[in-house]
Amino acid sequence: MSTKKLQRDDLYSLERYAEVRPEFRQRVMAHKKNRRVQVGPHATFYFEDRLTMHYQVQEMLRAERIYEAAGIQEELDAYNPLIPDGCNWKATFMMEYEDPEERARELAQLIGVEDKVWMQVAGHDRVYAVADEDLERENAEKTSSVHFLRFELTPAMAADAKDGAAIALGIDQPNYRHATAPLPDNVRASLVEDLA
Repeated sequence: MSTKKLQRDDLYSLERYAEVRPEFRQRVMAHKKNRRVQVGPHATFYFEDRLTMHYQVQEMLRAERIYEAAGIQEELDAYNPLIPDGCNWKATFMMEYEDPEERARELAQLIGVEDKVWMQVAGHDRVYAVADEDLERENAEKTSSVHFLRFELTPAMAADAKDGAAIALGIDQPNYRHATAPLPDNVRASLVEDLA
């Protein structure tokens, strides 16, 4: 998978996107199945890459009917930072509770959860996420239900991951301690493609 950032030339026009959208969407949904990880009962991670961000940009342009250069560039500037750089993994992290009252109650107990998310390549130390570089997503009362994370790997971690080492993902927050170890093979294989 390419770590190259998206440019305007990579995008479909609104008219062309309307034509290719069903097939493109189907391809992206199949791809995303290999990039989704559940950790415990309420945490879901969606590992982003160039294809998932291409889809996100196209959907935003379509929904907002954006066709002017400045508006297109704004969307590219918003989503390009979520494309991995070849030495990291990037994910959208969601704490999901269907009931609004339960969600409010639980998010109040999970302040700082985004800073307690870790990934680990077997044989190496855990790497804790750099969270929400775009803006602060919590306040004194509660954390947000959505966070954007970056896991920065050393060259040795990346090399071992590419050589087949197991990868684990977990959360260490006192009120939410869960891990998925090792990640399923399909997810592991997809994430390794993000590494240069």
